[in-house]
Amino acid sequence: MNKELIINAAPTGVEIALLEDKKLVELHHESGNPNFAVGDLYLGKVKKLIPGLNAAFVDVGFEKDAFLHYTDLSPYIRSILKFTQQALGDKSPEGFDFTKFKNEPEIVKTGKITDVLGGKPNLLVQILKEPISSKGPRLSCEISLPGRFIVLTPFNDIVAVSKKIHSSEERKRLQKIVEAIKPPNFGVIVRTAAEGKKTAELHEDLTTLVETWKNIQSNLKGGQAPQKILSEQAKTTSILRDLLNESFNRIVINDKNIYTDTKTYIQKIAPEKQNIVDYYNNGSPIFDNFGITRQVKASFGKTVNLDSGVYLIIEATEALHVIDVNSGYKSSSNNQEQNALASNLEAAAEIARQLRLRDLGGIIIIDFIDMKLPENKKTVFEAMEKFMQLDRAKHTILPISKFGLMQITRQRVKPEVTISVAEDCPTCKGTGKIGASMLILEDIEKNLQYLINHQHKGLSIHVHPILFAYLTKGFLTSKQWKWYFQLKKWIKVKADANYHLTEYRFFDANEEEIKL
Repeated sequence: MNKELIINAAPTGVEIALLEDKKLVELHHESGNPNFAVGDLYLGKVKKLIPGLNAAFVDVGFEKDAFLHYTDLSPYIRSILKFTQQALGDKSPEGFDFTKFKNEPEIVKTGKITDVLGGKPNLLVQILKEPISSKGPRLSCEISLPGRFIVLTPFNDIVAVSKKIHSSEERKRLQKIVEAIKPPNFGVIVRTAAEGKKTAELHEDLTTLVETWKNIQSNLKGGQAPQKILSEQAKTTSILRDLLNESFNRIVINDKNIYTDTKTYIQKIAPEKQNIVDYYNNGSPIFDNFGITRQVKASFGKTVNLDSGVYLIIEATEALHVIDVNSGYKSSSNNQEQNALASNLEAAAEIARQLRLRDLGGIIIIDFIDMKLPENKKTVFEAMEKFMQLDRAKHTILPISKFGLMQITRQRVKPEVTISVAEDCPTCKGTGKIGASMLILEDIEKNLQYLINHQHKGLSIHVHPILFAYLTKGFLTSKQWKWYFQLKKWIKVKADANYHLTEYRFFDANEEEIKL
């Protein structure tokens, strides 16, 4: 698969588009000062304990207190609390040696939050979900620092290897390497991208993450809650960290600083890929040049049209999203069942893309076109599973029910991407009303008289083709001839299909528009 990353730096922030075989599949927006992004670390202050929910509300500086459930505390929460207090009061210039830090006993899975956070202490927390709708951020105390090949998890000594690495020999090899190079008090999760990598590459990744943990320790010194301790990397580098692979063949950026930073980052994590980064400055907007603007306009909105005529209706509520699949005007055969299967398979591919593109989360209900045969329902279910394999968000797909509905749950960690593709009508300016069409000719003639009285010569008027036909139809009887006899001037009339029906503009002999 051909993957391209197109990065558009604008005054409002940075827009990042991921294309797969020229098709837009992900769209990210990074504002100039992103706060409370997934992965950010904060020093929070426990404000309120809710025994009924077995949860706590924590002040991290957001307008609403963040939510921390007991199940997100981490078994090592007592160690985290001890570490937080020790780091806050640390006076040594180099900081204490974390590898000699003495861990506290683990907590039980079925415990009570009041037993752990009873004194409403300050503690180190990580953003698990960004603020969505009226809810504040959701927090976790299971601290994890992701790298390109590994994820570092402080306060434990466990080494786990991704189950997506199928070779048992390779899994054993990676486990052995990591156990040999990791320092005490750090757990490591080996990512799928580590498959086939050498010890030196894994060691470099591990060293970088250990340094990041030292920075966290240093930033905690003398801290006052609420306070941001460490930001997740910029969206550009975090996407590259998670996605960069052999199929990634181009990164195009229209900002010199981001271009330099990205090139430096790629040189560091994948030197053999540094030539795929290009700087773009050919004048036209970068998203227009790569067809992204057109795809955004076509892909967002309530209705999404597919090539065959099949179309999707996507409705959102507070609790769930509903996608209705409708058959198109083209049919590949006279067999209704086969047409339904073909339409549903095409729709499944587009739905998988829409979930990634809009970053829809929570419960998604899909109403496919009715199929009678169980094997066809199974085919659509298996196709949806295959199309969703590229989705990085955790998800669960259930087979099509007897009502013809498919249910999907998809992880939601940040607000969904919503882009309004509707535009104000240029004629009514969004009011829903236009001036009386019968007065259009009167307005044109008043303005013509005014321009001639002010000595404008070589006048021409540009109008919509329908208005052009009305003004020029009939030899010696048209409105254009009427003006000639009245004003003693020949007024050129030109048709322009880009104008709306009642729009007209005047131009002088040099074809420069005359502003009225």
